[in-house]
Amino acid sequence: MSKTKPNILLIYTGGTIGMIKDFETGALRAFDFKTLLEKIPELHLLDCNIDTVSFNEPIDSSNMNPIYWVQIAELIETNYEQFDGFVVLHGSDTMSYSASALSFMLENLAKPVVFTGSQLPIGDLRTDAKENLITSIQIASLQNKNKPLIKEVCLYFEYKLFRANRTTKINAEHFEAFASYNYPELAESGVHLKVNSDYLFKPNLKKKLKVHKNLDNNIALLKLFPGMSSGLIKSVLSTPNLKAVIIETFGSGNCTTESWFINLLKEAIKKGIHIINVTQCAGGSVMMGHYETSSELKKIGVISGKDITSEAAICKLMYLLGQNISAKTFKTIYETPLRGELS
Repeated sequence: MSKTKPNILLIYTGGTIGMIKDFETGALRAFDFKTLLEKIPELHLLDCNIDTVSFNEPIDSSNMNPIYWVQIAELIETNYEQFDGFVVLHGSDTMSYSASALSFMLENLAKPVVFTGSQLPIGDLRTDAKENLITSIQIASLQNKNKPLIKEVCLYFEYKLFRANRTTKINAEHFEAFASYNYPELAESGVHLKVNSDYLFKPNLKKKLKVHKNLDNNIALLKLFPGMSSGLIKSVLSTPNLKAVIIETFGSGNCTTESWFINLLKEAIKKGIHIINVTQCAGGSVMMGHYETSSELKKIGVISGKDITSEAAICKLMYLLGQNISAKTFKTIYETPLRGELS
């Protein structure tokens, strides 16, 4: 591969973007990424060298789990010195989870890792796959003084580049499938590709890439609703080997003030189970103590998720539990932004 052009590695995990329609039968079949340049000649216009690698058995993103996250991280780790940027092709349904997870797993990342996918297969007449793929590669190959311009895990979809751990999927039908409610887009693709440099993550470039592969999924996600029973809460909190629970609360972190609810959380915290407060709202932040209905949570030691997304909250929790952090410092570290996931 040429040393004058950026070298970009495409990692195909599965998903709609990797499907192509058989026009005789109408059936969808897997796309052969080894013939990518033949099938999408526009890629020849990009000023970079492109190589591809694929999961041995590509998966539907609904089957994504931490084992596959480790596989993606290892592919990046193995090829890190050879390539200037990485594009991960992934099904859209769980893309925000995977991209958030990789942001925590890849500490001191100094190169772009851009997740993308599509709503329609790459061979469909009205597909969004080609634009998402071409622009993601272009973004991954952006350089400043022969160094990658972007140094974080991102998600590109429908003309916008987002910080990965700030995204959530908002629509199952529209091409504009993702949003980042609490952080501005990193770049926007129009006639020109406009990068908002002020919003880019600034890693410590003096440290080498460190890949974290120990993820602990002994957690639960509990969405509060009016009329929730104590039996349901007890059932969740009595789950064997449970280490942490994320509760999706109302508004700015509010919940019922019923004593049974607060007491159940208090007992769980005493047992060493971490309780994280994340808002159900698409935008905004948890502000415990701002209203009386969240003051008790603050008193008993519930951790504030601030303006983190539920997807990033889950992935950050798996990552931190895998680091064997002491109970005394866990709350402080969780409430501290590690990869730009919190304001």
